[in-house]
Amino acid sequence: MSEVAFLIGLGAASAAALLGAALPARLRVLCAGLLSSAACVCVLLAAGRVLVSGHAWNAHSSEVLPLTGVSLSLDPLSAVFVATAAAVGLAASCYTIGYSAHSTPSRAATALFPVFLASLFLVPAGASVATFMVAWELMALTSLLLLLSEHRRRKESQEAAQWYASMTHVGAAAILLGLLLLATHANGQTFVAMAAHRSRLPIVLRSVIFLLTLVGFASKAGAVPLHVWLPRAHPEAPSPVSALMSGAMVNLGIYGIIRVGEDLLGGGVLWWWLLVVAIGVISAFFGALHAAASTDLKRLLAYSTVDNMGLVLIGVGAAGSLAVGGERLLAALALLASLFHLVNHALFKGSLFLSAGAVQQATGTRDLDQLGGLARRLPLTAALFGLGALSVSALPGLNGFASEWLLLEALLHGFADHAGATVVSLLVGVAALAITGGLTAAAFVKALGVGFLGQPRTPGATSAREVAPSMLAGMGLLAAVCIVLGVAPGVLLPALRRATASGLAVGAPSPLRPGLGLDLASLNGAIEPALVVAGLLGALVLTWTLIRLLARRDELHQARSAEAWGCGRELQTARMEVTATSFAEPLRRVFVDVLRPDHDIEVTHVAESRFFPQAIRYQHRIDDGLERVLYRPVISAISAWGRLARRVPNGSVHRYLAFGLVALVIILVVLA
Repeated sequence: MSEVAFLIGLGAASAAALLGAALPARLRVLCAGLLSSAACVCVLLAAGRVLVSGHAWNAHSSEVLPLTGVSLSLDPLSAVFVATAAAVGLAASCYTIGYSAHSTPSRAATALFPVFLASLFLVPAGASVATFMVAWELMALTSLLLLLSEHRRRKESQEAAQWYASMTHVGAAAILLGLLLLATHANGQTFVAMAAHRSRLPIVLRSVIFLLTLVGFASKAGAVPLHVWLPRAHPEAPSPVSALMSGAMVNLGIYGIIRVGEDLLGGGVLWWWLLVVAIGVISAFFGALHAAASTDLKRLLAYSTVDNMGLVLIGVGAAGSLAVGGERLLAALALLASLFHLVNHALFKGSLFLSAGAVQQATGTRDLDQLGGLARRLPLTAALFGLGALSVSALPGLNGFASEWLLLEALLHGFADHAGATVVSLLVGVAALAITGGLTAAAFVKALGVGFLGQPRTPGATSAREVAPSMLAGMGLLAAVCIVLGVAPGVLLPALRRATASGLAVGAPSPLRPGLGLDLASLNGAIEPALVVAGLLGALVLTWTLIRLLARRDELHQARSAEAWGCGRELQTARMEVTATSFAEPLRRVFVDVLRPDHDIEVTHVAESRFFPQAIRYQHRIDDGLERVLYRPVISAISAWGRLARRVPNGSVHRYLAFGLVALVIILVVLA
């Protein structure tokens, strides 16, 4: 009875919210965290049962929402997103118990966290326009309030909340308008009625609906150029909330595109999906480049989310275009790869955001230039962050490699039987996958090497201590699943095949043979990650053995030890090491026209002579170029209009009467 487990999970989340608001400070975080974890377990079991069996369930109640009632449905496609949110939510709920001990959150923040979790479960389960939009707005409102929970300590949270509120409500308005157009012509607001009516809609109307919903859902997924809220909001939110936003909430933008484009509109026409591929390519490159240039650890992770959502959009767009061309097998492979990468991204990015929160709590900063040497002081956090970094860099043997390999195979095999726009889009997708792979590796080599290796650069990094066990447990849970899905991805692929068949409007044959590895059924491609891992481990053991043998031989001679990362020098200080700023400088020079960094050099001279500098202070800043070009002129125009409008209510009765007279004349002219 998966629907019963799902409802029990929602009930547990509601109880967690009530206890979080009512209990005293010492108990509310613990009770809310435990009940939230229980809610995630129940929902995970419910979604897992649907994925294993392939059977959907439906539920309706007319006693919750007036007039329309609440309609819920969980099919294999929506179950993937619910299960992903539950897995990340379980880790975040466990993590928040120890995280809150450092700074006890308010009653409102403690109560809002499980409500945010419940909304993440309800959005994919919504089966009508009213239910979906209520859950969507609940998700937006609770995440906004959680983002503002630390606004007294960080002024940046207020600005981030303003950007997030503006973008999310514009996106919600576009989604609502598109769904209302579809519901009006279908004479029903349930998704089943809308899908049944799709063949009778004119193609122009279907295209308008798709574009409206694409704008709304792409903004939630952080797709460029609608991404401007994401690198502001994710770094400023509390780390458990950041993990949920990046690991679960952005996924729902992808869900909306698939659900509306494939299910409710029937797949549409080719140019829809070519547009999705183009958005994905731009997002992947833009996000990877800014991640490689960022020195703020959480901002780096936020831009990496833009990058990975771009890769998912490339796969979704490729699946849609291949399906329109009649290539059902390749379309199924592309969509399966996209869903697999979406799940993997949620796991390793959730672990990375939780690890970044541990670093910030232990050191008091997330600036990579002020860290260093954390591998000795936070060994478990460093190991878990390293696993996440290797996963997002697609190292063989971890889950990021498995999904990116599948996506690459889907794009490459699409070249054979197509020409024109489709093959060009697939070729550009392959190029984006290759370029962003290199930029992602550079970004996380910087994060891991500068932040965790070498010597500490500040007193905060020097005095750092390992975080609470519950925080390590939350990070470790997601990292362990990354390893399992990297070594044996076939464990999850049968469930994703059912979701793929449920998501594609043209149906989907199975593109993979059963097994623990990746074996393409009829496309002459296979890889066994377990064997790759065994080979890598064997090579590491052999290398370690040779090093030990050579070390024993050198003991007969005079040996000299040196500091790690010291380049053989006997004296090594933190000021002699590479910083995150200097590491990214070559990339900034290569892509200066895209990044457009601002530099500020302040030189202080000695009192005796202006030819001898006493101190040099160098600052650099990289703003979001699209924000500067696209959004700031609009903000300036709105601000100017607001200043002009404030002059109108000056307290003059004569002016108010004149306004009323003008309005009356306009009404009479229109009615006449």
